Amino acid sequence: MTSLVAVNSLDIQIVVDNVTDSLSSVPSFIETEMAGLGRRRGGAWVLGGGCLCCAAHGLSCLLTLRCGSATHSILFDTGPEDRVFEQNVSRLGLDLGPVEAMVLSHGHWDHAGAMLRALQIVRDRNGGRPVPCYVHPDMFRCRAAKLPDGTFRPMEDVPSVAALEAQGGTVVCTREPELVAGDTVFVSGEIPRRTPFETGLPGQHRRTLDGTGWEPDELLIDERFIAVHVRGKGLVVLTACSHAGVINVLHHARDCFPGVRLHAVLGGLHLSGTNERVIPQTVAALKDFDLDIVAAGHCTGWRAIAALAHQFGDGKLTPLAVGKRLRFG
Repeated sequence: MTSLVAVNSLDIQIVVDNVTDSLSSVPSFIETEMAGLGRRRGGAWVLGGGCLCCAAHGLSCLLTLRCGSATHSILFDTGPEDRVFEQNVSRLGLDLGPVEAMVLSHGHWDHAGAMLRALQIVRDRNGGRPVPCYVHPDMFRCRAAKLPDGTFRPMEDVPSVAALEAQGGTVVCTREPELVAGDTVFVSGEIPRRTPFETGLPGQHRRTLDGTGWEPDELLIDERFIAVHVRGKGLVVLTACSHAGVINVLHHARDCFPGVRLHAVLGGLHLSGTNERVIPQTVAALKDFDLDIVAAGHCTGWRAIAALAHQFGDGKLTPLAVGKRLRFG
């Protein structure tokens, strides 16, 4: 899909992430939670617990894109639950009224738990207009993790199509790629699996269609990424969890836009837990893309962050944290 419109600038506000970190130094294109707080409140404020965002297992990103005289805004995932999302939106001073679309990356609770509350907040501030919600049909299958003893631990379902529509969402349920927000944001279709070592999420299962049992679902074919072409920089790819494998994600992004260099990848790389075994192969393969920025967070894990830091150093690696704002262009 080559009609993606290049933007002048892209701001990515991290609304929810696993980590909070306002003390570590950051490159010039990143604003920390505390720096943003100071900018918004000026000099007349006192630092305390009531100012702070809450870290939680999940991810949510608010994108603001500027293209000529137009500004676009989309919400990519919402994190695990209402309270964290709403508190962070409030304490970051975010206006969700301009949000013109919501995209759910895949059907896991830590990315979808606050979708209904997010929809309500957006519509409270946009005059009650409906909000397009981009989803994949397989996101709504009941899921579970198979434990070593052979039993299954069910996961909370993501909000159904009916629930989203009842809250004012206009659901776009498709396996195909889409362009949204004035053709400035690419929502991928299903991600081809080509690497031998990226095998999904071991132990992931889903309910059979007849509802009587469980079937393997390790590949999570419903997962999708989004991408933005920033003029003068290249493609910024947001991969929420990388269950498809971040290398597969980047190969597909490059295939979709062969004339645009890959500038940055941002999000969860899912190299924690059982996927720690593929850290060496993933880090080695990332070198081939010659990225300028690897902004890793959420489910990446500290062992992978350490390996990425060893390979790329501060020149490329910038770990995510709740409240950070990244500016491209």
